[in-house]
Amino acid sequence: MKELRKMKLKLKICGMKQAANIAAVAELHPDYLGFIFYQKSPRFINEVSAELIKYIPSSIKTTGVFVDEELETVKAYIFRYNLKAVQLHGKESETYCQEIKLTGVEVIKAFGLNRDFDFNQLLSYSRTIDYFLFDTQTPGHGGSGKVFDWKLLQNYTLNIPYFLSGGIDKVHAKTIAEISDPRLYALDINSKFELTPGLKDVDKIKVFKALTTL
Repeated sequence: MKELRKMKLKLKICGMKQAANIAAVAELHPDYLGFIFYQKSPRFINEVSAELIKYIPSSIKTTGVFVDEELETVKAYIFRYNLKAVQLHGKESETYCQEIKLTGVEVIKAFGLNRDFDFNQLLSYSRTIDYFLFDTQTPGHGGSGKVFDWKLLQNYTLNIPYFLSGGIDKVHAKTIAEISDPRLYALDINSKFELTPGLKDVDKIKVFKALTTL
């Protein structure tokens, strides 16, 4: 799409895990903070740290990240931790997404992209989600630190806004600034801004925000 992007990009910082680090990153006032409730992830958040989610300023959309989790379990987490958004990284159906949406949270449906990705499969989700999230296709459902070929997004024809994810680093700031697609809603950063899995480098995030004027 050639139309210029008119709105400032939102920022989502995902994979928060450690209590003190959660507090420090929250002070940067990102638009979204992501917490991974997928036990196979190295950024899986334990119950003690997850309790802090309830105390994050309401201006930040706390986001629970799930992979093919039982529907009732996701609903329980939404209400237990007062989540504002849910990000789904598995093979969740359109009906599943609709059930989550009925709880009142934003629904972000993630898809890993590669050259063989069929964009036609997105159409059936168009009425059941708020945003797509486009990530790099990996067996681990994200967090790979690898960038996919952003030119693949030229094949995306729907008008639903999306999060751009997958190995984004501060070196990509200039390229991101040149993206004119008005459907690009937010940047999702994770592993490239870590000291160790789940521990974010606050200073590096500050630099990235300055470079991208987020």
